[in-house]
Amino acid sequence: MLRVSEVISIPESEIEEQFVRASGPGGQNVNKLSTAVELRFDLAASTSLPAPVRARLRRLAGRRLTKEGVLVIRAERHRTQELNRADARQRLVELVRQAAVVPKRRIATRPTKASRERRLESKVRRGEIKRRRGGKPALE
Repeated sequence: MLRVSEVISIPESEIEEQFVRASGPGGQNVNKLSTAVELRFDLAASTSLPAPVRARLRRLAGRRLTKEGVLVIRAERHRTQELNRADARQRLVELVRQAAVVPKRRIATRPTKASRERRLESKVRRGEIKRRRGGKPALE
């Protein structure tokens, strides 16, 4: 069980891990050992996450989400399988925690009279600068 918060936890059965060869540092081990972790979490079929959290996670995942709705996290920062596995799981937890936060609704406000006047005044000033240019006529 992967604990995300007091309310949300992801069962091991919903997480699939595959070990693949990593690129980057590692000397000869890079060519011999599969230390990188590819963590897959089927977001579309998940029953452990509430619907609003799932929807926000879908938006947050971006290109890490496949067309089938599977979230793929690849971890290859470390040289050992254990550290990469922990890193991938931690990144999944962080992503779900971000999705669990309900965004504050924006309250529509109107610009103040002073800010409208400042904006118009700066437009007038900018127009003046442009109008004063021109100086020399172009050669024909």
